[in-house]
Amino acid sequence: MKWTDNLENFPYPFKGSTYRYSNNSIPMKLPLSVEVTLDYKEEMKLKRNLLTHHPERCYQSLPHTFTGQWEIVELVMEHLVAQYPEKFSLETNESQWIFHNKILGEKHEFTFGVEKNLPCEPLAFISRHVQEDLILMMQRDGDLYLDAGQLCFPANWSLAFNLGMKFKSIHHPIPGFKEEGLDDRILQFLMRLEAGNPWERKNWSLMAGDRLDTSLETFDQWGQLRKQVTKENAGELVHIRVEVQKLFRLPRSNAILFTIHTHLLSLEKLASNPEWLKQFYEILSELPPHITEYKGIALYKEAVLDYLEEQLESGKVL
Repeated sequence: MKWTDNLENFPYPFKGSTYRYSNNSIPMKLPLSVEVTLDYKEEMKLKRNLLTHHPERCYQSLPHTFTGQWEIVELVMEHLVAQYPEKFSLETNESQWIFHNKILGEKHEFTFGVEKNLPCEPLAFISRHVQEDLILMMQRDGDLYLDAGQLCFPANWSLAFNLGMKFKSIHHPIPGFKEEGLDDRILQFLMRLEAGNPWERKNWSLMAGDRLDTSLETFDQWGQLRKQVTKENAGELVHIRVEVQKLFRLPRSNAILFTIHTHLLSLEKLASNPEWLKQFYEILSELPPHITEYKGIALYKEAVLDYLEEQLESGKVL
């Protein structure tokens, strides 16, 4: 299955001709935590396979997170039913709930708030019905902690390693993040999030290959492709990876839910949009070395630029 065929709905992340790290969050116009795309069935199959066979890297939680986990179940189910009533339904009779996933042909009856009625923890359960990765950060002692999460499609990081860590510690490896004061500004922004006023942002990177599951633990399986990129194969092999991240304050637990929907687009597809081709060439040409290195682009940046330049000169962009 290729995850790269939908140019029309790809969440292109750039504005302007340069890129720097920033807090690029914006208020959500349509406050929905999840989205169902044409790849739903294929991504659910992949995600459930990963959760079944690699739970140690795909799902982690701490015992004090269950109130937040149940809030996530409620929020996500309500959003699915509101936006896709032909695909999902939810019947509630006080604490007795019946959730119907019509796409997968599954019906689940459970008592809300009672874990034993579910086949797994609440966060793990709802994560098996959405394409997004789901991260729960708890707020206490003037800080945010990653205390639970389902992460099947990470961009080269480890949920197991980061479990229980503070926000600043998780983002410490990002070059310039602390030195430029971004870590403190973004942390303060997150802690001021209000229930009912969600925000969203886009994060991007390049990758060699079209895997969604690029965890730190599996780097040996996909990292070597970076050494194989040439001008001749860059269009098909290299993909721009965009994460649409949505931020919701959970009113009862005061925790924050991050939903992360990952999209891939091959450079060949990107180059078919003249405006995107020109803009991305300018951005990548000017991208500072510390960002290029951190995003894992350094090994094949020149090959990608050669490919993009060839597309520009071929007459696709006048």
